[in-house]
Amino acid sequence: MEKQATLPYGKYVMVWFGLLALTALTVTAASLHFGKWSVLAAIIIATVKSSLVVLYFMNMKYEEKIFKIMLAVAILTLMVIMVLTFADILFR
Repeated sequence: MEKQATLPYGKYVMVWFGLLALTALTVTAASLHFGKWSVLAAIIIATVKSSLVVLYFMNMKYEEKIFKIMLAVAILTLMVIMVLTFADILFR
C-alpha cells in the first residue's frame, strides 16, 4: 500500500472558509443582475468551488498522474457537452 499524503487540519479549515466565502459570493452575485453575464459568473464561481473540493477534500492534488488524466478527460467531456448545449440555445 502507498502512503497517502495527509494535510494538516488548518489547511482543510482554510479551504472550508474559502468555500464559505465563495458561497457568499454566489448568493451576492445571484442578487445582483448582471444580465447576460449572470450565468457565466455562476459557472466561474462554481468551477472554483468544485476545484477546491476536488483538489483538497478528494486529495486529487496528491494523486498519481493517471487519475489526474482521467479527471481531465471527464472535465473535458463535460465542457464539450456544456458548450454544445449553450450553442444550441444561442442559435435557436
